[in-house]
Amino acid sequence: ALHRLSHYLLARYQKGTRPVRDWRTTTNVAIDLMVYAILGVDEKNQVLTTYIWYRQHWTDEFLRWDPARFDNLTQISLPAESIWVPDILINEFVDVGKSPPVPYVYVGHHGEVQNLKPIQVVTACSLDIYNFPFDVQNCSLTFTSWLHHIRDLNLSLWRQPELVKFDQSIFMNQGEWELLYVLSHFQEFSVKSSDSYAEMKFYVVIRRRPLFYTVSLLLPSIFLMVMDIVGFYLPPNSGERVSFKITLLLGYSVFLIIVSDTLPATAVGTPLIGIYFVVCMALLVISLTETILIVRLVHKQDLQPHVPQWVKRLLLERATVLLCIGDRKKFSQSRTQSSDLSRQVENNDSTAKLNHYSGEDPRECEAAGGTMPAPAFAEQTESSPLAQGILREVAAIRRFLEKREEFRDVARDWLQVGYVLDVLLFRAYLVAVLAYSVTLGTLWSVWRDA
Repeated sequence: ALHRLSHYLLARYQKGTRPVRDWRTTTNVAIDLMVYAILGVDEKNQVLTTYIWYRQHWTDEFLRWDPARFDNLTQISLPAESIWVPDILINEFVDVGKSPPVPYVYVGHHGEVQNLKPIQVVTACSLDIYNFPFDVQNCSLTFTSWLHHIRDLNLSLWRQPELVKFDQSIFMNQGEWELLYVLSHFQEFSVKSSDSYAEMKFYVVIRRRPLFYTVSLLLPSIFLMVMDIVGFYLPPNSGERVSFKITLLLGYSVFLIIVSDTLPATAVGTPLIGIYFVVCMALLVISLTETILIVRLVHKQDLQPHVPQWVKRLLLERATVLLCIGDRKKFSQSRTQSSDLSRQVENNDSTAKLNHYSGEDPRECEAAGGTMPAPAFAEQTESSPLAQGILREVAAIRRFLEKREEFRDVARDWLQVGYVLDVLLFRAYLVAVLAYSVTLGTLWSVWRDA
């Protein structure tokens, strides 16, 4: 029965002619699409590779029979190359995929022809990578007849649009990309007022899974930025902060070299994560520059001038109140007390030396009731060249000690200015980093939930 039916249908069949008895009759082709897998997304070449299950259905008026004459056969498979097949192609094709050949089609006794085949589709797609790795791509597959206009061949959906949109029954959901939905849209297309052609567009909307890129790209960068912030707690006068910051900057440079191959590259734009890396590098450079400035301030040499009064008023008075630095007065009091104590000790030492070289002890004079009068002591002192030389040496030593104490006070003032300025710049840097992080997090969250 199958052999007789096949010979009956194909004996006088003309596959080069559209299968209608009246040429004014339009052949309606119902199509359907199901996404099986996302094989690859090439951002540089703007190419999407997908694997789909494609189905066609149309009516062939020359492939009809009476089932009672052929052992009640209602369906038969015929070679696809022996019958008329609509010339429906995908407009976005850029390469021939490795699709397995399906040589047969199913034909019903009323002339219904079903052509089912899997296709590896390599299509052009406008890929927007600005939101990488939280990007959502929308690629279209446009099915249309290459030669037949809409009066000869019309297109329609095999199933309802809602069923096509959320159908993920065969999708392989273990790759980098997640299928969100497939939208369908019918439209007529014409070029320069010529005949219109029927088009059926399928919009494949996919979303990248960002977990891998978050772990391998974002977290290491965040850890390095956190270490840069922690580095501000190193004492600015220790000298270790500059080397620590330089080490972080070198480490971040090596990190960018390693991840450069992971970032998508296009000629039309840069992903936001690339801008994020550049800004993080700039923040590290700003942090290093601030550290060099603070180290320069706290290592003022003795020949440097005094701290200007406007700097003291601006940083040591107003800035400390604004930054809530409560130990500045305590630091100043301790510095003043130590200075007075050192001067008192120096005065006592110089007095003791004078008394030693004069040959008398003031306490012995008091115990003796002051037997040596002051004029006599003055005459003895003036008449002794040795005592005059000692007085000159002691005066010079005292002037030197006072000058050194003055230099120490200047160094302490610059150190205090450096500490206050360090706190001010650190908090400004911290506010900038937090604002930048919140902005990026908000943008990526909005894009992910959109």
